[in-house]
Amino acid sequence: MTLTMRALKAHVKAGRLVLDEPTDLPEGEEVEVYVPDGEEFTPEERARLVKELDEAQDEYERGEHDDAFAFLARLRAAR
Repeated sequence: MTLTMRALKAHVKAGRLVLDEPTDLPEGEEVEVYVPDGEEFTPEERARLVKELDEAQDEYERGEHDDAFAFLARLRAAR
């Protein structure tokens, strides 16, 4: 299974989230929305975060990642 994520911009209108752009998600698709709690990112911080997430997704798609369970096993074995 391939996990992909992307950020979509939306605004609240009459208590509902309205996307600022069209989406190709299928009708009725369920999505989870995460709202930052507390401190907000500056535009520079948000751009840096999005860049890092995009790079991480590219690395994953190229197979440049470790299986989490294998990684933890190596950490435990190194003790």
